[in-house]
Amino acid sequence: MKELTMDAKVTLLKRMNFDATASYSNWHVPLDTVPEVGGDEQGFQPMELMLVSLLGCTAMDVISILRKKRQEVTGFEVKGHAERADRHPKVFTHITIEYHVTGKNVDEKAVVRSIELSAIRYCPAQGMLAKVVPIRLKYFIYEDTPTGPKLVREGEYLRSEEA
Repeated sequence: MKELTMDAKVTLLKRMNFDATASYSNWHVPLDTVPEVGGDEQGFQPMELMLVSLLGCTAMDVISILRKKRQEVTGFEVKGHAERADRHPKVFTHITIEYHVTGKNVDEKAVVRSIELSAIRYCPAQGMLAKVVPIRLKYFIYEDTPTGPKLVREGEYLRSEEA
């Protein structure tokens, strides 16, 4: 198991284009911005990557828990929408996360519990961001049918600090 520390670096390539890497995985991610502020749109904007990180963190938790609960998930997608302040530092002011779960007889209680465990216990990105920005958690459950996914349930997990 790796230590509970993390190192990362961003290296300027040109204009506002950076190469980002972290010590755990050593993968590289391009960072850039829009031309209006000197970029070439050759990579993620940092705040986009923050939202993607949040979604990836909770998605890995939720799918892992659903699998442990022996849910027959045939498709899974997590979408996010973040609203930002119009003044600098243009922080997130509200985030909505949507969990789209497709499968065979997926149990709504299992989905809700998986979302809850991610929100309250397991996802460090969500645990950190939820302290400073409201996060709305919605879910959509689809039955996998021969003619394509059919929406059978939708709802919202209302956060409580007990789990």
